[in-house]
Amino acid sequence: MRERTVKIGSAGKIFSLTGWKVGWACAAAPLAQAIAKAHAFLTFTTSPNLQRAVAYGLGKEAAYFAPALAGFARSRDRLAAGLTAEGFAVLPSQGTYFLLLDLKASGIGLDDQTFAQRAVREAGVATIPVSSFYAEDPVTSVVRLCFSKKDSTLDAGVERLAKARKLFA
Repeated sequence: MRERTVKIGSAGKIFSLTGWKVGWACAAAPLAQAIAKAHAFLTFTTSPNLQRAVAYGLGKEAAYFAPALAGFARSRDRLAAGLTAEGFAVLPSQGTYFLLLDLKASGIGLDDQTFAQRAVREAGVATIPVSSFYAEDPVTSVVRLCFSKKDSTLDAGVERLAKARKLFA
């Protein structure tokens, strides 16, 4: 897959600094050249100080990132356990800030778009329908949840999703 894969990174994600719009892409040379051409018309400047700070951060040893990784894993596991206890089918998650719920396997007969809209209105919890990431032949029974949150937010999310499951099952 090397010749057709693009890895896009963001300092905002890695360092939990949302406003730092400094990113990069790694790809095989032909893809990187095409990305560079498109990039030339999208971004005109990135603060040199932010670029330097990101370079400094990326130069850190792996141990520097270990506490953050452990914290994200703990949050992921907390949310997954809470949702599983409420009867949701939670898909395995690694290397991301997101969990995926399989609505059909969770006993919910709604498509992801309908579930997401109703969950916000009727249960006060936001999810992202995975079908929105597809250009064609979308998966329509899976929603995405972010676990990069405080414990109290995760716990409230579990409660609200449990409410949604009862309403929509």
